[in-house]
Amino acid sequence: MLRWKGRVSPIEVNLGYWLHYVGYRISHELGLRTQKFGVTAAEWVVLRALYDKGAMPSHLAMRLGLTRGAISKLAARLEAKEMINREKSLPDRRAKMLTLTQLGRVLVPVLAPMADDNDARYFDRVGQGYRDSIERVMKWIVRRDRLRLVPPGQCLIISQFRYADTDSDGEGDGYG
Repeated sequence: MLRWKGRVSPIEVNLGYWLHYVGYRISHELGLRTQKFGVTAAEWVVLRALYDKGAMPSHLAMRLGLTRGAISKLAARLEAKEMINREKSLPDRRAKMLTLTQLGRVLVPVLAPMADDNDARYFDRVGQGYRDSIERVMKWIVRRDRLRLVPPGQCLIISQFRYADTDSDGEGDGYG
């Protein structure tokens, strides 16, 4: 049996721990708010992503940074709740297209202010500079590690603010 003779650092010194901890708390609180409407926080994300236009599950998975399996499970739950439809894609009859039902389409504008309020509760008090920095660093990590496609623009709640974004190499990233 191998034994590590070095010092084991406390979990709290890992930034990843704090990102997970805060992210979990934010998602949990949002889930408590949306459950009144029969929707989990993860289901809300899928509903919101489909609000503007339908998508194939594989494209939705890439856009949201989720696995295809996770999208499949979320889609099955939302379909059972009659909030989305799975329809055959016209160009490729084998592919399925996910779209919102009338119920899903009505529900998104009801849930959106809850998500915005939840986000504001955690981030409004940190100040705009910190918000911009947090967002910029998160998007930079996502792009650097190709974790998913980063959509252009800023988070909805800070879209009215502009900032000069500069990477470590001094190049702007076009997301500001």
